[in-house]
Amino acid sequence: MKLTTGNEGEAAARPSRRNSSETNVVPRDRNTFLFSATMTSKVSKLQRASLKKPVKVEVSSKCDTAAGLVQNFMLIPFKFKHTYFAALVAHFIHYAVMVFTDTCLGAQRLSVFLRHMGMKSICLHGQMSQAQRLGALSGFKAKEQRILVCTDVASRGLDVPSVDLVVNYDIPKNSKDYIHRVGRTARAGRSGRAVTIVTQYDVELFQRVEHFLGKKLEEFTELVDTKVKASHERVLEALRSTELELREQDEGTSERAVKRKMHQQKSKGKKGRRR
Repeated sequence: MKLTTGNEGEAAARPSRRNSSETNVVPRDRNTFLFSATMTSKVSKLQRASLKKPVKVEVSSKCDTAAGLVQNFMLIPFKFKHTYFAALVAHFIHYAVMVFTDTCLGAQRLSVFLRHMGMKSICLHGQMSQAQRLGALSGFKAKEQRILVCTDVASRGLDVPSVDLVVNYDIPKNSKDYIHRVGRTARAGRSGRAVTIVTQYDVELFQRVEHFLGKKLEEFTELVDTKVKASHERVLEALRSTELELREQDEGTSERAVKRKMHQQKSKGKKGRRR
């Protein structure tokens, strides 16, 4: 092996990555380069554990966002969160959109909700298999799906060349994750937008993000409140349909699991009788 390149230093700091097979076959005498968009405590520990006499090169000591990125927020009541979210995504109808949620179930639910609102959407999260993730990503990159609803598993390390809009449906608990999320757009000198949805329950988290950025974000004002709220009943109907679909999926999964277990028990019984 002559050359090994590892991107996303923070991900490499995980124990599963540190003990992976590729780290065991590299020669002792080598040059090692460690890259990370943010310098966290985990990355610092990895640096001390794996690098000898390192030379540190910082492009910027401050976690800056791209120059071409327009960042806004929407302050809305929690009960209208889905309504304003749907209106926001519909407002940018020709944009490739990445939507970030905090949980895998939240990503799945939001993706189904968007489909019931008539928008092409697919989800990507950590509970999906590698094949499912690659399928979702390729569909989004090929523009078969306009909206990718995802968790922070998609905030770094993925090659998504053209994202026009990032929506923070849920505000990240760690402000550095905000940098990674909005960094999915306005890449390589292009322009992009990021809109963060803030309810009355998210104000403290949002203020932390602003403090981390060192600036106040401007409010997004392109939606007309009366028009948005006029669609609220339709949104509620879509949410009911979403919950019904997810419940049916869950019941179907449980039923298949029971059948699989019964089949395994029958197979064991047949083997026992043969003996």
